[in-house]
Order: sequence, then C-alpha cells, then structure tokens
Amino acid sequence: MDALVSTDWLEKELGAVDLRVVDATWLMPGEGDAAAAFEQAHIPGAVFMDLAELADSSTSLPNMLPPAEKFASRMQSLGLGDGSRIVVYDQSPYKTAARAWWMLRTFGAHDVAILDGGLAKWRAESRPVESGKPQVRHRHFTAWTDSKSVRSLDQMKANVGSRAEQVLDARGADRFAGQVAERPGVQPGHIPGSRNLPYTQLFNADGSWKQGDDLRQAFERSGVDLDKPIVTTCGSGITASVLLFGLHLLGKDAALYDGSWSEWGADPSTPKETGAAA
Repeated sequence: MDALVSTDWLEKELGAVDLRVVDATWLMPGEGDAAAAFEQAHIPGAVFMDLAELADSSTSLPNMLPPAEKFASRMQSLGLGDGSRIVVYDQSPYKTAARAWWMLRTFGAHDVAILDGGLAKWRAESRPVESGKPQVRHRHFTAWTDSKSVRSLDQMKANVGSRAEQVLDARGADRFAGQVAERPGVQPGHIPGSRNLPYTQLFNADGSWKQGDDLRQAFERSGVDLDKPIVTTCGSGITASVLLFGLHLLGKDAALYDGSWSEWGADPSTPKETGAAA
C-alpha cells in the first residue's frame, strides 16, 4: 500500500478483511466537536481516533506522545491490530491525519497511509458515508517506540550549537516571526537558525497533496537542503507532522520535535529569535 492513497483506491478496498479506516480529525477548542462530526458522517467502517485524548496526561504540554502502553490500549479498542492496513483521513484545517500517521508509525504500525484529500474530497465525489458509532472488534496491537523519529528538548538545545540537523517550522509566517501572541506563558518567535514552511503550502487548492516537483519546490523555497537531516516543529507537534509526511512522500526520513514551540517558547533557558528566517 502506498503512503498516499486515492479516494478511488479506497472505495474499491472497503470491506477488505485487513483494512482499517480511521478518522483522525482534531480541532482547536471552540472550533467544533470532531467526535460528533464523525458520528454524523464518516467513511463506511471507519473508527474515530481521538487525538485530543491520545496524549501524555502526565505533562501540561499539549499533544505530547502518550506512553506506548496507552497507545496500544487505545488502538486495540479501535480494532487496529498487528497486520492491519490502516488508512487515515481527517476533516480538519490542520490536516491532522498526518499526526495520526506519524504516531502509528512511531509506535510500530508498518502499513499506514493517508487518504488524499480527506473526507472533503470523498464527499465532493459523492462517495458513500454512514453515521452513528461503529461496532468494533478488539484486536491485539503490539506497541514499541521508534525513538529515532522523535526529538527532545535537550536534543534540540544541543542542535542550536551543532546545527547537525536543519529545523523546519510549520507555523504561519507571522507566528514564526514572532508578530502574534502565543498562548499564555509562551514567548513569541522561533528556534534560532530554523527555517519556515507553513504546512498549508504542501496542498493544492482542492485539499489534495502536492506531489513530485511541486512538493519538492515547496521545501526548497524554504531554504532547507533535502539531502541533509531535517527536524520539523510547529506549535504543539500537530502540523509539524504534515511536513514530516511531505518529506516522506519525497523519500526523505526526518524527525519531529514533539514539544515544539509550546515547550521551547515557555522555557526561560532556551534561546529565541524573531523575524524572518535568516
């Protein structure tokens, strides 16, 4: 299964014994109820992955990776098991299927794809949807953590000096430059030496992913060298996953700073820059 699958492909595969479809829509507080929207309409057979709940509850930082045991338990309750082919989609402006894709792969799922265009494209093409809560059969999910794709605060601090890895920030240009306020307790700006590629620049007007030269050029315009190591970051690790998936489509492995600006901007010991990328 390719990492990015089409609506045509998915409709033909619906009902396959090993296929699991996951709605991973996540919204900011006040933007709506993602779980309720799922119950109103979703791709037949899909289950809802609650990214807001699927986080580390032992920290005040938002959206941090949960312990492997918690992740495995939640996946089993969704019927996602060892050997499943998993297709993730969303109906979020933040393209949160990419966060689910990254989490699944980080915790050991091998065959995970994103539906190109998400639910919006699916519905625009008048493909079938259903409502209500799905009936789920629990399956065993063996979780192990692939830490090579995750960066910690200490690793990012060390990288400011070594510049061993390029840092690419997925936030909008105004947030990157420090021109708008962050959440309380978080200073504005960006990690010194980082580059900026707003995640929205990886998509076509219809919400489908850019591919090939169009996708490559989006990264190159940000000033990163695609042949050198890259770490992605954002506000809280959500849209950084979008950049990570874009790099994956180009055949490039990268890492994600999970604490992102929520952690860096709130830490008085971290250096901070404002303005456009140097």
